[in-house]
Amino acid sequence: MEILDYNKAPGHWVLAKLGKKVLRPGGKELTLKLINGLNINENDTIVEFAPGLGHTALKTIQKKPKKYIGIDADPQVVSLLSRKFKNPNCFIINAMASSTGLEEESVTKIYGEAMLTMHADHRKSEIIKEASRVLQKGGLYAIHEIGLIPENISVRIKDEITKDLAKAIRVNARPLTQSEWIDLLNKEGFKVKLIKTNSMYLLEPKRMLDDEGLFRTLMIAWNILINKSARKRVFEMFQVFKKYEKQMNSIMIIAEK
Repeated sequence: MEILDYNKAPGHWVLAKLGKKVLRPGGKELTLKLINGLNINENDTIVEFAPGLGHTALKTIQKKPKKYIGIDADPQVVSLLSRKFKNPNCFIINAMASSTGLEEESVTKIYGEAMLTMHADHRKSEIIKEASRVLQKGGLYAIHEIGLIPENISVRIKDEITKDLAKAIRVNARPLTQSEWIDLLNKEGFKVKLIKTNSMYLLEPKRMLDDEGLFRTLMIAWNILINKSARKRVFEMFQVFKKYEKQMNSIMIIAEK
């Protein structure tokens, strides 16, 4: 992805430009639990909302579903993944997750990672409603997002986290508590089947090593070291994640229509 101004670019694209492949809040560990929980097979038509660099898409495609459809609003992402996945059963579509253009009840499973968090609550509901529309009855919808803890976290702290996150990652992120995520899904006709959580240690050394491996972690560290503008942004994000490490986690939910 091309970045013209590191100061203005969304945080996940800054990290991607530095070489980070795993950009999900719960890391590779929670992504694998999502994929395994969906139990993808050759009869499935799978939709992924906002596939980003295609890290999870690759794991999905390796399960050999009947069809994989990636939905992304960014033309650069669509172009990148269309070149990356030259498979007759893979389709990358430039569309909004809240308005995919897919036929009603045409897919069996949908998932999205680190994307609902980036929207206001009413937009979250629109996206979940669209997932319900295109899913067959009994179909599964999985999300992997940033969570807030504990359940009784104060409104003041929630507002501070939202403000500081938006400032650091340049996206108006709005994480929710576990019960709030569940409520959003329930309101659109979903029944929660599985919940898994993990720490929100996206930029911590141990998580970096687990997600990226030693060589890539060293490469990312070198890229941060030699790029002053990117280094400033990474430090900003790290500070916010560290500040709220006891109030933020990552959450994966699988729900059935």
